[in-house]
Amino acid sequence: MTDLTHFTNEVRTFLAESLTPELKRAGELCAGIYADQPIALEWHRILHKQGWSVPSWPVEFGGTGWNLEQHAIFQRELTLASAPVITPNSTRMVGAVVIAFGTEEQKAHYLPRIRSGEDWWAQGYSEPGAGSDLASLQCKAVREGEHYIINGTKIWTTHAQWSNKIFCLVRTDNTGKHQQGITFLLFDIDLPGIEVRPLISISGDHEFNQVFFDNVRVPISGLLGEENDGWTVAKYLLQHERGGSYGPGLKTSLDLLKSFANQEANGALEPLISNASFSQKIAEAEIALSVLESFEQKTFSAVNSGQPVGSISSAIKIRGTEMRQRITELTIEAVGYYGFPYQPDARAYESNLDPIGSPLAATAMPQYLNDRAASIYAGSNEIQRNIITKAVLGL
Repeated sequence: MTDLTHFTNEVRTFLAESLTPELKRAGELCAGIYADQPIALEWHRILHKQGWSVPSWPVEFGGTGWNLEQHAIFQRELTLASAPVITPNSTRMVGAVVIAFGTEEQKAHYLPRIRSGEDWWAQGYSEPGAGSDLASLQCKAVREGEHYIINGTKIWTTHAQWSNKIFCLVRTDNTGKHQQGITFLLFDIDLPGIEVRPLISISGDHEFNQVFFDNVRVPISGLLGEENDGWTVAKYLLQHERGGSYGPGLKTSLDLLKSFANQEANGALEPLISNASFSQKIAEAEIALSVLESFEQKTFSAVNSGQPVGSISSAIKIRGTEMRQRITELTIEAVGYYGFPYQPDARAYESNLDPIGSPLAATAMPQYLNDRAASIYAGSNEIQRNIITKAVLGL
């Protein structure tokens, strides 16, 4: 038995013993990209007990020390088991920048709490007038003694209703270019003067929020990096947000769709997969996914050897989100009328209700609707193409 085979068996054994039926069902019926925080936190704590909550971190901060192949196996097995997908805000995003830019005191304070799930982070980046053009943000922070006084708003703040912390980009200087005068702050989300208002998505889910700041006093100990140099921290973080692994999740979604299409669907006399046009669309999606997976493997190899990600993360973001949209479109085509019923109660955690039709149909429409925004959030795909053009062609 090879070392990788032994590792795969170890991961599968852990999942068989630790992924409860309730958590597995929640993973299967999740309509968004990430599981709701109560579900995600329960799963995160299980991973933490195993020592696997922050596998990509350096070993000295609690990482696993896995090699490239082990990371890929772990992600694949999580996806195949329908484990809840945890938002990357805490572990992959703010954890990464605290490790890279934090003081020793900040590392000692924040990293153990992120690793254990004691702190759950929201991302304060986008504003009503600053989305893909993030550098034009206007949320203002004024230094006053040992505090920053913050006024403004952030929007599309994922899971802010469940978070106890927020990392936030604020403007501390209006002179110079947009990218200058931005500062990166870490602070509690329940400070006086902060209000979190829900934004209900077109699918009916409460995933996003708008956060308002009214003379909020943030201790200067929350400054990450240098004042007015927060754009450097922000760019580093965005590489981790945009350059994640799409392949395993998309492959599982496509496999579920193929399984459904191989059955008799919607009363048809023959399986949907026998339809030449639909079968061709599936084949084209499989080819595109293979290309994406190959690209991701090369990217992970570069990261594993200490090379910067740079514009590669933008390319992965473009292809990954386009593939996500393509697969949800095909899923809607496959489930037909069964995708119409609105079934939030059947998708709820620990619900005893069975969905109408197959579980695939219960999530098909909300996933389709949510994924229309996939090519916009985390920097629109148009912006990503501009980044690639500047980096590769120098235009």
